[in-house]
Amino acid sequence: MQEQATVLIVDDHRAVREELAFALDYDGWQVREAADGPTGLEMARDPGVDLVLLDVKLPGMDGLEVLQQLKEARPELPVVMISGHGDLETAVLAVRRGAYDFLQKPFSNDRVLLSLRNALHTRRLARENETLREAITAEQQLLGTSQAIEQVRQTIQKVAPTEVAVLITGDNGTGKELVARQLHLQSKRREGPFLAVNCAAIPADLAESELFGHEKGAFTGADQARAGAFEQADGGTLFLDEIGDMPLAMQAKLLRVLQEGVVQRLGGQGGTEVSVRVLAATNQDLEAMVRDKTFREDLYYRLHVVRIHLPPLRERADDIAGLADHFLAAACKRNGLGRRSLHKSAYDWLRAQPWPGNVRQLKNVLEGAAVLADDPVLEADDLAATATPQAAPVADGKTDWFAFQRLEDFRAATEKEFLRRKLIEFGGNIKRTAENIELQRSNLYKKLDRYGLK
Repeated sequence: MQEQATVLIVDDHRAVREELAFALDYDGWQVREAADGPTGLEMARDPGVDLVLLDVKLPGMDGLEVLQQLKEARPELPVVMISGHGDLETAVLAVRRGAYDFLQKPFSNDRVLLSLRNALHTRRLARENETLREAITAEQQLLGTSQAIEQVRQTIQKVAPTEVAVLITGDNGTGKELVARQLHLQSKRREGPFLAVNCAAIPADLAESELFGHEKGAFTGADQARAGAFEQADGGTLFLDEIGDMPLAMQAKLLRVLQEGVVQRLGGQGGTEVSVRVLAATNQDLEAMVRDKTFREDLYYRLHVVRIHLPPLRERADDIAGLADHFLAAACKRNGLGRRSLHKSAYDWLRAQPWPGNVRQLKNVLEGAAVLADDPVLEADDLAATATPQAAPVADGKTDWFAFQRLEDFRAATEKEFLRRKLIEFGGNIKRTAENIELQRSNLYKKLDRYGLK
């Protein structure tokens, strides 16, 4: 039996309506009927109608005209056209105007049922895809209310509809790929593919094959032809992450593709035209790399038409509470947990951390705490238990400054120690300390809160 749905039959012949209604009712459909175009058009506006069976020849208003108005009012509604005078020209016109199928009388009930089932299945898939797209889009939103993030949003809105190259910079974990996806979703290419490639993760000897593809037999192990990233992203956006790690030889080949819009597979003859918008990202200083001759100057200027810089989380203290609430709620939903919330002590602890891993680290801490906490209200200790320790390593009772694994950890620890000693030097006087280290008092207060220095 057909899963219950409602179909509207629009036909001026009562016998045809009754025969179709009997077959559809037996198959489990809810049936509504209309004998002319205007009535059918009005009834079809009801969101409870899932599909329409529409005759081409109708009194008062032609079925093709009804179809056109239906598609303007409810573009997602599947319409199956039926006609006793069907010809190829009418069928083509009906499909061009948005009909799902065209059936010529006399037709079997089985043929009608099959067409309606397929139309309903297609509509449900479209709904599911749209729901999934909305969920993915919501997950990929840039979160935060700070001035820095608002500036990023405004820049994205300006450059996304264009074809200009964008270089996205920022520390690891700040959300560079998120910005790239927003640029794609707000662009004219949003219906095309979005492909992300981490240049640092590709072995140097496979870089050309990964980006440009290869033909069968191009190298040992190439047992079949394969399209590269540029061909796969044709009509959409290609995001080259960690572009600073691309070998110099590949940089020259990438530049040629960007200039010509043509890729040639490894081992292939001739080239293939591609239409791809390339976005690049890095956490390195490409200008310094250009001076050191480790990054091509011409490629740098090709990629850097507009720059979007993402500040580290430690410079977005105002965003931490909102981000934490969002990540906690998402973690609970994703892991099937009950509702969790954060205690004031948890917010204080979050604002006091240096967050060398930035937004990615914050997200992981909240997810770990949500899973492990016994109480629905998470306190500072719950978060600290899942966070990677950021305290300065100690050896023989002394701080071992060179035991840090990450530069950001080292910077945060030394800045905290520097501020601590300056506060002691000036007896805790904030004004004198700020003047001595040439820092605005408001910024000093933020840093003291971040590092838990009272």
